[in-house]
Amino acid sequence: MFTNHPNKTLYWQLLIFLAFSFLIGCANDEATSSSKKPNILFIVADDLGYTDLGGYGSEIATPNLDALAHNGVTLTNYYVAPTCSPTRAMLLSGIDNHLVGMGSMSGEQSDNQKNKIGYEGYLNFRIAALPNVLKDNDYHTYMTGKWHLGYDDNTSPTARGFERSFSLLAGGAGHFSNMLSILGTNKAPYREDGKLIDSLPDDFYSTKFYTDKMIEYIDSNRNDGKPFFGYLSYTAVHWPLQAPQSSMDRQSGKYDEGYDVIYERRLSNLKELGLIDEETRSFPGLSEDRPWEDLSEQEKKRSAKLMEIYAAMVSDMDHNVGKIVGYLEDIGELDNTFIFFMSDNGAEGHPLDETFENYGIEQKIKTCCDNRFENMGRPDSYLWYGSNWARVSVGPWRRFKGFTSEGGIKAPAFVHFPKFHGGSIDNSFVTVKDVMPTILEVANISHPGKVYKGREILPMQGLSMMPILLGESDYIHKEDHIEGWELFGKTALRKGSWKMIQEPKEDFFSWQTPLSDNYKWQLFNLTKDPTELNDLAEVESEKMQEMLDAWEQYKKENGVIIPENVMGF
Repeated sequence: MFTNHPNKTLYWQLLIFLAFSFLIGCANDEATSSSKKPNILFIVADDLGYTDLGGYGSEIATPNLDALAHNGVTLTNYYVAPTCSPTRAMLLSGIDNHLVGMGSMSGEQSDNQKNKIGYEGYLNFRIAALPNVLKDNDYHTYMTGKWHLGYDDNTSPTARGFERSFSLLAGGAGHFSNMLSILGTNKAPYREDGKLIDSLPDDFYSTKFYTDKMIEYIDSNRNDGKPFFGYLSYTAVHWPLQAPQSSMDRQSGKYDEGYDVIYERRLSNLKELGLIDEETRSFPGLSEDRPWEDLSEQEKKRSAKLMEIYAAMVSDMDHNVGKIVGYLEDIGELDNTFIFFMSDNGAEGHPLDETFENYGIEQKIKTCCDNRFENMGRPDSYLWYGSNWARVSVGPWRRFKGFTSEGGIKAPAFVHFPKFHGGSIDNSFVTVKDVMPTILEVANISHPGKVYKGREILPMQGLSMMPILLGESDYIHKEDHIEGWELFGKTALRKGSWKMIQEPKEDFFSWQTPLSDNYKWQLFNLTKDPTELNDLAEVESEKMQEMLDAWEQYKKENGVIIPENVMGF
């Protein structure tokens, strides 16, 4: 087109200059993009069971979470604490909960634990908290959802490094705007950016609100070029079970077959997915659990409804994860965002006839709530789904939330990041303490070491998962690695494929049962017996002594104080 122009030379020179400038610009853009630190998004579900996602065998439709897992790395042997706040303390520190303030849960320390280091009931200051470290290294830091690591100004999310936050301070709450507390008669406690708030928006629904608020925070600074760390900490599916009517309607009739049929179907799905071996045997339910066929028609109707509400909450969480993933894709940040999804412990399994008498929940329900069938799942109902449905959620593993057996501490988890090989299933033993070291390696940030902001701190105990996520190694923890658990007197220790536990043998939910009357060590080989069915404590006496010695080592190194009486789950 320049052939007949009187100044062809000038045009060709201009064209060459523009082309060269364009190529240099693209190269610079690519360099800038590749040099930008990755965003980090934690997504934590509350009380979600091992089999509750489609990718883990569930009939509940979770296409958005399944897609992330399918294009990432699914972790089949990911371990947490038996309950929520100890897990969260380890997640944000990389250190055992007994060292960082959550040796017991807030307000539930026994007399011999009170005022002891590591049992403060909040995330203490012997650590450099992950959000603090990331903020120091030019990350935006945002949090929405459940905190449960401190109630005061100096232990709030703001104080621990979150630039913006909207947080529920307690362990749970109703999921709507009425601020229904999990315990007592006061309103559920919330903070926004460090300030206590007295009311919630009229259209508040926890899962949707926390997601929308996280998107709002990310969007507020997205053009300044800095990466973000988002901690999206859902309160779903923690009791009380509540969901919008439209969400519950979508689950109507799906659980009329009952928990026994659904349980067997999920187990079959786990085997087909390759998440458990074909020969894996299931741990039986509680002795007082009733077969579905023994329930009256009215009992079946009510029980199925409980699971419909639960499934609605899981489905809503998946929908909202899809919303934030879609947002990241729209703004061009999805491929540069490291996403880690996990549940904080096993499924909640208290029997339906459990009174929770020492917590005052029975009295609370009488005064606050309407649990008639036609009102189930609505803002003024207060429900949980019981041990039979919890067994469905947990799968083949032993027991559920509150226990140090596999059902209490083995959680669903996966990682999504483009550099990882999509569709991978990793069976390596990893724990929640390994998350912070992994994040710091992804972000190319060093841990502060022994001193942080003028105070001495503890070193991280966890290890980065990057070698297994990148397929460079089959393990991060060696065969002789010792990992321990203790909460409310229930204990466990794992060394290689061997694990020993202490849990009550008879009265599973009697908090005041003296440990000496009802607890004893049991020993299992998880390679041969992953569901902890066969106690080998007597026949493997040498191994048992080795494990007891390891327990004493773990207990001493981590400042474990066994409670004089059992106060919690």
